[in-house]
Amino acid sequence: MACSGCSTKDGQPKGCKNNGTCGTDSCNKLSVFDWLSNMSLPQGVAPFNFVEVRFKNGRKHFYKNTENLSLSMGDVVAAEASPGHDIGMVSLAGELVRVQMKKKKVDPESDEILKIYRKATEKDIEVWETARNRENAVKKRAREIAIRLNLSMKISDVEFQGDASKATFYYTADDRVDFRQLIKEFAREFNTRIEMRQIGLRQEASRLGGIGSCGRELCCSTWLTDFRSVSTSAARYQQLSLNPQKLAGQCGKLKCCLNYELDTYLEALKSFPKTDIKLYTKKGTAVCQKIDIFKGLLWYAYEGEWMNWHKITAEQANKIINSNKKKEDVASLEEFESELQQVEEKPDFNNVVGQDSLTRFDKPKGGRKRSKGKNRKKHRRGKPSKNA
Repeated sequence: MACSGCSTKDGQPKGCKNNGTCGTDSCNKLSVFDWLSNMSLPQGVAPFNFVEVRFKNGRKHFYKNTENLSLSMGDVVAAEASPGHDIGMVSLAGELVRVQMKKKKVDPESDEILKIYRKATEKDIEVWETARNRENAVKKRAREIAIRLNLSMKISDVEFQGDASKATFYYTADDRVDFRQLIKEFAREFNTRIEMRQIGLRQEASRLGGIGSCGRELCCSTWLTDFRSVSTSAARYQQLSLNPQKLAGQCGKLKCCLNYELDTYLEALKSFPKTDIKLYTKKGTAVCQKIDIFKGLLWYAYEGEWMNWHKITAEQANKIINSNKKKEDVASLEEFESELQQVEEKPDFNNVVGQDSLTRFDKPKGGRKRSKGKNRKKHRRGKPSKNA
């Protein structure tokens, strides 16, 4: 999605160069589609006087519209801050704000919810844009000061308040950092109020953005708002190789997408026996070597014959385990494997779409028919034969 200013022209992107502050609110991070915008409220129902305001890099807060301003998505507003005011963009208004507040467990009657002062004036927007244009230079200078003080921290981003009265420095660090001297030098260098805020590696990746290994934009910077813990057991359940280079994302932590299909895998594994359970037969004791969750198959090998694997289904394995519990004799795994081979049939694929084969021109056409046709034409023309 993109606004009219970001659309392409003659195959080249024009680029509105608004840096995430497009007025149409369609090419920003974590943008929301208001599917209730065209619906009117029933008679006698007052509109919900709370709005959701988005700031830099997807930071969102709920504000109370005490002045009953006519606000819609994309409006630039001046919101209450401590101290002064901040400039943000309305990302959601109306009844959907009530749903979001209930989802995030925010009490509308809470005194901690700040209010909106007014719609941003030209002077407010001018001060805001001037402050935002300073952020890259301030971040570079802040990193130089942190390196000079030998602090084990990384300043990942800088965000100025809308009225340029405060600058928030986001940093990541493994251990606790004593930045008292750092704040003094920052205040002397940048001549503004300083706030240091530590974030995790996942939050840093969501603020910076990027392209994942799937070829799409990072989930944390587009739609993912909550970060759940990801463990290596999620990769084990999905039978993925425990390769840190493949399982780690741009933040250096395990990919959040490992949790997306984990519940489905856990549900499918309920029908499988545990891999540490051995199968006892007359031929010997079998140990599980591999499972295929999609096909519902398991491979077992006898102790001492580790090279010969026998394929059976999960139902057959559970049947053998129940027989072992009842102390019933089981001949061998080969019997169950032969039953499975009889059931399996080679799939017959038919061309139901009607597409032509790519190798249709590889087969040579018969040349004899052509020669016969030529001879017939010659006889029709009345050419005399050799015997004549």
